[in-house]
Amino acid sequence: MVQKRVWKNCLLALCCAVMLVGMTAQPQAVETSASAAILIEADSGRVLYEHNADQKMLIASTTKIMTALVVLESCDLDEIVAITQAHMAEGSSMYLQPGEELTVETLLYGLLLCSGNDAALALADHCGPGVEVFVEKMNDKARALGLANTSFANPNGLDDEQHYSTARDMARLAAYAMKNETFSRIVSTKSITIGGRTMTNHNKLLSRYEGCIGLKTGYTKAAGRTLVSCAVRDGMKLIAVTLKDGNDWADHAALFDYGFSQYQMQSQAVREKAACEIPVLNGTEQKVSLCYGADFSYPVQAGETLEVQWNIPECTFAPVKGGKQAGEAVYCINGQEIGCVPLHYGASVEPLQVPRSSGIFERVISYVQRMTNAA
Repeated sequence: MVQKRVWKNCLLALCCAVMLVGMTAQPQAVETSASAAILIEADSGRVLYEHNADQKMLIASTTKIMTALVVLESCDLDEIVAITQAHMAEGSSMYLQPGEELTVETLLYGLLLCSGNDAALALADHCGPGVEVFVEKMNDKARALGLANTSFANPNGLDDEQHYSTARDMARLAAYAMKNETFSRIVSTKSITIGGRTMTNHNKLLSRYEGCIGLKTGYTKAAGRTLVSCAVRDGMKLIAVTLKDGNDWADHAALFDYGFSQYQMQSQAVREKAACEIPVLNGTEQKVSLCYGADFSYPVQAGETLEVQWNIPECTFAPVKGGKQAGEAVYCINGQEIGCVPLHYGASVEPLQVPRSSGIFERVISYVQRMTNAA
C-alpha cells in the first residue's frame, strides 16, 4: 500500500514537472507556406520573422499600395477623373465605363478595396499625367524610400519582367503607407457606398483577425497569391507580407499570433518629456532638464534587456539655450545599437552677472564658460 502511494506521488510530481516545462518553454517560430515572407514591427522596423525576404518576386496587385501613395501625393481627393476606353483593363475591376466622371477618392476605394486594374489606369493617367510618367513617379518614390530591390512597370501589378519587389521592401513600403491617414482609412474600410457604387474589401482578414486594419491582396497566375496585411494590439503595429502563398489567410494569422505573443512594445522615450537633469554652473538656476527630442518604442522579446547609454555632459555653463541639443540617448539590445534619440535642454538659463572687479576665480569661471559655449 505504501509502495503504491510512493509510485502515485512520483507520477504526480513527474506530471507537474512536464507541465512546468511546457509552461516555460518558448514556442517555436512560425512557419508559412509562402515562397517568401516577413513580419516586422511597423514603427521600429524590427524584423520578427523572415523567410527569403530579399528574393525578387512578382507582387501582383499589392503593387497598388505604391499606386495609391503616389496618387495621394500628386492629386487632391475631390479632383474629377474622366474615364476613357484606354482605362479598361483585364483582371480585377471596379467595372468603370467610358464616359463616367468620378472623384479621385472614389477611384482610390475602387483601387484598394476592389483591386480595380481599371481604377489604377484611370488614376495613373490622370495624376501622371499619363501612365508612363506615373510609373516613373512610382520608381522615384521607391528609390526615395530605399526600396533597392523594387521595380515598377505598371500601376496595377500585371506580370512584367521589370515589375518585381521583395517581401522586405513591401513591408517597408506598407509601414510607410500606413502613416498616411487617408491611405490607412481606406484600406481599413470593410465596405462603402461612394460615387454611386457599393464596394467590399477583398481583404478577409479585416473580419477574420482581431486588430487587423488593412492592407492589400493580390493574385496573378504567375505571381500566385500575394498578401500584405497590418494588425495592431496593445500599442504594437505589425506588418506581414507573404509572396506566392496558397494559404495566406491562415499564414498571416499565424504570423500575427507569433508576433503579439512573443514581443511586447517598450516605450523608452516620449517627445518633450524630461529624461534627466544636469548641473548648471554660474547660472541663475542650479540645474536644467534634458528632454527627449523624439518618441522611441521598441518590440522586446522575453529574455531580452533593452539598455540605454547616456551621451550627455556632466554639467554645463550658463547661458543655456532651451531647445539646443545637449546629447543623446543610445538604446541597445545585447550590446547592439537599435536606436538613438537626441536630447535637448528643456529650458533657458541666464548667467549670473560677474562684476568687472571680480576676483580671479570668477574671471576664470567666466572664461571657461565662454570657451565651453563657443565649442
